[in-house]
Amino acid sequence: QVRLVESGGGLVQAGGSLRVSCAASGLAFRRFGMGWFRQAPGKEREFVSSISGTGVYTYYQDAVKGRFTISRDNAENTLYLQMNSLKPEDTAVYYCAATLGGVGTRTDTNYNYWGQGTQVTVSS
Repeated sequence: QVRLVESGGGLVQAGGSLRVSCAASGLAFRRFGMGWFRQAPGKEREFVSSISGTGVYTYYQDAVKGRFTISRDNAENTLYLQMNSLKPEDTAVYYCAATLGGVGTRTDTNYNYWGQGTQVTVSS
């Protein structure tokens, strides 16, 4: 059974940093591209960032480029999202997701497995 479990969310002031993690089990982790999505109250879920199985290729939403860094540890089956210079508009539930397809596309329908999400709240 595939499980993706996010952790590391919380409350932070604007300008601060957080690192969220996603522990994966039940899948050949290095074969899967991984992504981070987020959903704010009253808004649709949106793409944040993605990374290929080897970690060579990464993609970011324009609004987070230069502030967020996606990475993965294939030995530990863990995905990370380092978030710096956080803004109130980054407030959302952050989800990790896994795909056997390419990570260049940014649509959530491309992803096969999802975690339950972790709340990130940025206060002004």
